Amino acid sequence: MSSNKLNVIGWDVGGAHLKAVLIDAEDRVLDAVQLACPLWQGIDKLDAALGQVLALFGDAAADHAVTMTGELADIFINRRDGVEKISRHLHDRLGGRARFYAAGDGFVEFSRVPGLHSRIASANWHASASYAARKLGQGLFIDIGSTTTDIVILSGGVPGNRGFSDAERMRADELVYTGVVRTPLMALAHAVAFNGHVYRVAAEHFATTADIYRITGELMETEDMSATADGAEKSRSASMRRLARMLGHDREDAMDASWLELANTFKAQQLRHLESAISALLARGQLDAQAPMIAAGAGSFLAEELARRFNRDLIRVEDLVSADSEEARHWAGVCFPAYAVACMMS
Repeated sequence: MSSNKLNVIGWDVGGAHLKAVLIDAEDRVLDAVQLACPLWQGIDKLDAALGQVLALFGDAAADHAVTMTGELADIFINRRDGVEKISRHLHDRLGGRARFYAAGDGFVEFSRVPGLHSRIASANWHASASYAARKLGQGLFIDIGSTTTDIVILSGGVPGNRGFSDAERMRADELVYTGVVRTPLMALAHAVAFNGHVYRVAAEHFATTADIYRITGELMETEDMSATADGAEKSRSASMRRLARMLGHDREDAMDASWLELANTFKAQQLRHLESAISALLARGQLDAQAPMIAAGAGSFLAEELARRFNRDLIRVEDLVSADSEEARHWAGVCFPAYAVACMMS
C-alpha cells in the first residue's frame, strides 16, 4: 500500500454508543474508542460524541468509513429517515470525506445514500462478518453487544446470511435482541427459581443484564456505559438491589451468595436464548464440524461458554487486528464493525 494514503477512521453509529477506530495506511490501529451516545435523546448527542472522538484522534487529515444501526432510534420517523439524517450529519461534520457502507454496493458517497438506504441501514454486522470471512474463510461469527447479538455463518470467504434487514434477520435467527448491558431482565425469563421457590419475574424495567454481569464480575467497567434502570450507582451492591426488585424483594432479604446465584440463573437463561439461535443456524448444514466460532463484542465472554457447548474452537476478533498495543487491539475488537469498515475502505 502506498505510503501517501491517508489514515482512515471507521465509524459505527449506534443508537446507544458511537464507536470509532483510527487506522494507518497499513491497517494498523492507532486508536479506538467507544462513547455513550443515547441517540434517542436527540441528534445533538451524536454531535457531541463526534466532537469528542475527533478531539481524541487529533486534527490529522483522514478519510472516513461509516456504518450504522442508529437509524432505529425513535427520534426518526422510519429507518430511511434515520439513515438519511445520520448520513447528512456525518457528511456535513466530516467535511464531505465520509463514505457510507452499503454492503454489496461497497462504500458510497452521500449523494447515493437515499437510493441505497435499505443497504446502509443496520449493515454494521455485514461489515464485520465480511471482514472476518475474508480473513478466516469459514466459521460462525457471533457479536454479542450491549443490546443485540449478531450471528452469521461464514462460508467460502463470504457471509452466508439468509436475512439482510433487521426484520429478515430476526426471522432467520441471525439477529437476537439480547446483549450484556441494556437488555431488561424481564426479557430473559417469565419465572425463575430462587432460594427453593419459583417466582414470576416482574414485568418492570427494574434491572438489566449489566446488573447480572456486574454481580458475576464479567462485565468490564470500561464497557459499562449505559445508565442503570434506577439511575443509581453501578456498584455490585446496587446491582444486587436492582436484581432483588425483579422478584419483589429487597437486597437485605437474602445473602450476597443468593443474589449471585440468581444472577447466574438469568445468565443461564440468556445463554439458552443464544444457544437456540445458534442451533437453528448450524442445522442448515452450511458449516464443517471443525469450523470455529468467532467472537466479538462486549459480551464475548459468553461466546467462550457457547463455544464449549458446541464443541468448537474459539477465535477472538482481536486476533485479526493489527495493533501495537494490547489496549488498542482490545478496543478495536469491541469496536469491530468500525475497524472492519476502516480496513475494507483503506
